[in-house]
Amino acid sequence: MLTSLVWAFSYGLIKGQLTGIDPSAVATLRLVCAALVFLPLWRWKKVPRRHAWRFAAIGAIQFGLMYLLYLHAFVYLQAFEVVLFTIFTPLYVALLAAAIERRWEWRHLLAASLALVGGAIILWRAAPSSDIAIGFVLMQFSNLCFAAGQLAWKRERSRVPDAKESDVFALLYVGAAVTTLAASFFTTSWTSLDISMTQLGVILYLGVVASGIGFFMWNLGATRVNTGTLAVMNNAKIPVGVAVSLLFFGEQTDIPRLLWSGVIMTVAVGLAENWWGPKVATSHP
Repeated sequence: MLTSLVWAFSYGLIKGQLTGIDPSAVATLRLVCAALVFLPLWRWKKVPRRHAWRFAAIGAIQFGLMYLLYLHAFVYLQAFEVVLFTIFTPLYVALLAAAIERRWEWRHLLAASLALVGGAIILWRAAPSSDIAIGFVLMQFSNLCFAAGQLAWKRERSRVPDAKESDVFALLYVGAAVTTLAASFFTTSWTSLDISMTQLGVILYLGVVASGIGFFMWNLGATRVNTGTLAVMNNAKIPVGVAVSLLFFGEQTDIPRLLWSGVIMTVAVGLAENWWGPKVATSHP
């Protein structure tokens, strides 16, 4: 939930402060910042080479490709539409997990579906933009990258038990930064890039706090919960994001919808965690 609160500030900052800067450049700069935060913590001797390459590949997908698609979506969508189209991520997490494990966990799938409903209640409003179809497609591929990366990290992390998360996390950011930098060669004119001091400050915040610390905390939590809870928490940022907009950015919303959204999210987490069922010992790979 703390990570969701940190991320809740990002949407307005991206749309309000970084419009006009090439999205690939923004993705590269914030991921380089994130990598620089964690590189001093990297303990390369604790990570076998084959796992190091896998962690870098996971970062390339979960953060690199995800950010390229996500930030390009802001070109076509308003900020609230970007948030709206993230509501499908829980379903992708549940469906991909079922495909990987070759078994259906219906409780988790139902919890993910409830999370989608909870997100839709607060966000499904206002007229769509003219470019909504392009933005929607970009966001769904972005959601798939983020969902797949979470599950891949959850599995790969368990295979390196002797290392702490902080020992290996720089590898994810390095893989992501290399991916976005390669993409930027096709879209960004680095020699003529014009960034104001305010925009630089926003990029530093997004890179160090929202991306660097935020993703580390998120993936740390991903290893400590079951797949259903992980799926649901992907939508926890929606009511949190609306609350932040109300309190800090002076935006308006439907308070009853916000409350109903929070209630449904809570029920979804309870279903995923089996709060109301028989308690059985479980393990989280």
